[in-house]
Amino acid sequence: MGGLLDGYPRGPAYDEMFGADGLPHPHMRALYDALQMLTGEDLAQRAAARDRSFRDQGVTFSHAGEEWLFPLDLIPRLIPAAEWEVVEAGVVQRVRALEAFLADVYGPAEVVRDGVVPRTLLTTSATFCRPAHGIRPRNDVRIHLAGIDLVRDEAGVLRVLEDNLRVPSGMSYVVENRRTMARVFPGLFLEQQVRPVASYPGRLLDALRRSAPDGVKEPVVVLLSPGVYNPAYFEHAFMARKMGIELVEGRDLFCDEHVLYMRSLGGRQRVDVVYRRVNDDFLDPVHFRPDSVVGCPGLLNAARAGNVTIANAVGNGVADDKLTYTYVPALIEYYLGEKPLLPNVTTYRLDDPDVREECLERLDQLVVKPVDGSGGSGIVIGPSASDAELAAVRARVLAEPRGWIAQELVLLSTSPSHLDDRLLPRHIDLRPFAVNDGEQVHVLPGGLTRVALREGSLIVNSSQGGGSKDTWVLTSSPQPASEATSPPAFPAQAVRGTTPDRGPHDDQPQQ
Repeated sequence: MGGLLDGYPRGPAYDEMFGADGLPHPHMRALYDALQMLTGEDLAQRAAARDRSFRDQGVTFSHAGEEWLFPLDLIPRLIPAAEWEVVEAGVVQRVRALEAFLADVYGPAEVVRDGVVPRTLLTTSATFCRPAHGIRPRNDVRIHLAGIDLVRDEAGVLRVLEDNLRVPSGMSYVVENRRTMARVFPGLFLEQQVRPVASYPGRLLDALRRSAPDGVKEPVVVLLSPGVYNPAYFEHAFMARKMGIELVEGRDLFCDEHVLYMRSLGGRQRVDVVYRRVNDDFLDPVHFRPDSVVGCPGLLNAARAGNVTIANAVGNGVADDKLTYTYVPALIEYYLGEKPLLPNVTTYRLDDPDVREECLERLDQLVVKPVDGSGGSGIVIGPSASDAELAAVRARVLAEPRGWIAQELVLLSTSPSHLDDRLLPRHIDLRPFAVNDGEQVHVLPGGLTRVALREGSLIVNSSQGGGSKDTWVLTSSPQPASEATSPPAFPAQAVRGTTPDRGPHDDQPQQ
């Protein structure tokens, strides 16, 4: 009887399972052998167990007004220890350079004075936040959590596709994917030496506590969510529960004398750190959108006064603007004196007239992206776009060149994915998460592997029909603990204050 991978089609993209010689990569051999022992019926049974687990745990995401089970592919993605060392060093280097860039552009702006980036990069950026100028956060950390998206090109080289430094999402799915895979494939999991991921929330909580204002011995941390109708609400609730912190909305918070408080049954309680999952524009109606009902009036003033830390910091968007992305290799050399360890995808700045003219001539060969886009929205992949789509994006680029970049098409690497009781190649990327605690940047082992489940698609976002894989970073050291039996949550934090909640003063802005 043939195995599940017999007849597995291999295309021009780099395949994570098989080498050019048609044999499994050395680190994939054990997984290959295990999969060859399974049948389509075996995978169907495990898929049913996965779906029951996700349904029972409420592991969902919202799209188009509906709740969907988060799609987890049954076949894990394996990364050998030596390759992970390169990923880890490259992500740390990138986060350090971008931290320095943010401190500079919201301070002396020496990077502009020295001609490394043009001033127009800042003045024309929709995500450059002038109200954040001069705010120096505790322990100089602005990027408490980063998600750096990586892709592997046809030659097998890992490249950075984009940086996510505002409110990067996906950490909860990493933890839940591992918990589920450890239950659905217990034997397969135990045969591998895989670095655990259960410590992700704890590592983030430690970094958040370290960022509390000076003099606070027992910092109170809250997670600020827009509410239950946000597409990522599952993650908000999950992370708050795992970190043992309060999940709050804007109406639960108020500022008094530039100090942030939380309403509770025990009275008002001072808040020291806000892990926000609310975008800048909606965070504080005093400084940003006055019609926002999901933020807290006065929050930015409290941060400026040094009485509360906002994580990630307000204004980080200027560093993950896709035009800034084109300057990151130069920023690494400027701030760190180092060569980039992880190269960018070849990218063109369309605000340069000569470059724009050349790119428009071969628009059908390039990928065009809005500089402030997210979730795969607005991307036009030239080789698969219609004439009407190419004409529309051409007009938009000509109308607003600063709002777009163009990239050479990268045929993302493929990995076996379970589809209709078969294993078929599908394109994937990787989002490693980095946590900065002020002393060290920790790259958490694994990250979120996203997979384009539609045949031929290069869009991996869940809102565009994508899914995910459990990412196994292999190690020669024994695994310290079972993922399935790890503690479900960290101890709840103590909160201070028993003063009755009298609400904000009359002169405080009201929502």
